[in-house]
Formats: sequence, C-alpha cells, structure tokens
Amino acid sequence: MSDVLEIRDLHVSVEGTPILRGVNLTLRRGETHALMGPNGSGKSTLGLVILGHPNYEVTGGDMLLNGESLLELGPDERARRGLFLAFQRPVAIPGVKLADFLRHAATNVRNPERKEGEELMPMREFRKELKGRMEDLKMNLDFARRYVNDGFSGGEMKRAEILQMAMLAPKFAILDETDSGLDADAVRLASRSIADIGREKMGLLIITHHDKLLEHNPPDFTHVILGGRIVETGGVELAQELHSHGYERIRREHPEADRLNRSMEDAESGQPVGT
Repeated sequence: MSDVLEIRDLHVSVEGTPILRGVNLTLRRGETHALMGPNGSGKSTLGLVILGHPNYEVTGGDMLLNGESLLELGPDERARRGLFLAFQRPVAIPGVKLADFLRHAATNVRNPERKEGEELMPMREFRKELKGRMEDLKMNLDFARRYVNDGFSGGEMKRAEILQMAMLAPKFAILDETDSGLDADAVRLASRSIADIGREKMGLLIITHHDKLLEHNPPDFTHVILGGRIVETGGVELAQELHSHGYERIRREHPEADRLNRSMEDAESGQPVGT
C-alpha cells in the first residue's frame, strides 16, 4: 500500500494570529504536487508546520502519515518517519562538515531506533554512496568537506539541500521555494537534479511562485492557497496559468480569501492589518 500524507482541516496560528484556516491536502508517494499562492497566503507556513516548527501553534485539524497523527511528534521523529523539508533560507552550521552532517542524518533516518552514541553507518559504505550521489548531481566532491552552508552562495545552499534529499531518500519531500534567489540556469539545474533523484520514489510538495522548478517535475496536482485556505486545485495547466497571468483571476473569484490574504500581506509589510 502506498504511503500517504494527509492534511485535514488544518488551522494554525502564530502568536494568536491565524495563518492557516482549514487546509485539506492528500499527498501520496509517487505524486508531485505544486503549492502556489501570493505572499502571505500560508505556503511556507504549511511546510514548516508539517515538519513541526515550534513557533507555529496548531489550533485545529490534524496531520497524518499513514494514519498516524504527527501532532505529538517532534521534528526529529517526523524526519525519522520519512519527512523532509528543504528550507527557503537554509541556516549555516559553522564547524560541521557537510559530509559529517549527512552521515549522522542518514544513519538516524535509516535506523529510527538508534540511540545516541551507537555506531554510525560504516564510513566506507557512506563514502561510496555519497560519492555516487554527488557524481549523479554533478557536484564537486570537495563540496562535502565544507561546513554546512557556511559561506555558500544561494545556489550552493539549494544544491546542498537537494544532496541531503538524495541521501535521506524520504517518503515525502517538501521543497519550500527552492528556486528562490536563483538565476534561470540554476533553477533548471535544480529542477533536473530533483527529477534525477527519482521523484517516483517519493511524494513531492513543491512550494513555488514560478514554473521553472516544475520544468522537469510536472505536477500531478497544482493547488492555489489564498488567505490560508486552498481555494483551487488543477493540473499542470493551472501552474502555467498562474505563471503567465498571476493571481488576478483567483483573487477575483475568491473575494473573502483575498481580503484575508491582503490583511496578511499588509502585516508582513509592516502596515496596519486591514489597510
């Protein structure tokens, strides 16, 4: 039976301010979903909440992985169960080499019951696999000796995230604007690299403003989020429409969601909510 990630009537707040207002989404392993929406719509919030970011309060609904609620699980436990998030703005970890980071992460994901202090995966086995993955992704092997994201360019950060995804082989991967800050060539490379990993082996939720990241990963489903709710779902043609024409039609056809979204956009820009 295929793995399933279910989001059921999810309501989320930050410091008492509602962000998500009843999100419903079902993602099966082997499917690619695109999540698109204007600023303030809740796209990144959904990804962070699925992985258990502590700053977000779930006030209603549920998230289930193969029928098991995620709500009481910490981020590390969710990762061990097969969830992965590529951050929009990855953090640097000075002093920790990327290879060491990946060896620990891969060991823990592949051995969910491993206790602190127990043996890591054998170094020879790890190095062989890491080298193969990096060659597949056309990455210089010296890259793995650098500290995680320390001094990385935007493109290098995103490629490091893709390498992590390749090594961890999650059941479900959420890519939060992996195309953000990249030029067109870098986005195409990222898109192709994601496809080369084998998207049929995982469920992909690609959070994006654009369609270039979808070039080699055409979505089975495209969802539009506005005002904290998914207001429309379609196929790849919907993603193409949004890229070409923006959200004017969506806003016009969903005025209440648009009003809520504009209030969040005002809040993000520092203006009084509702102005």
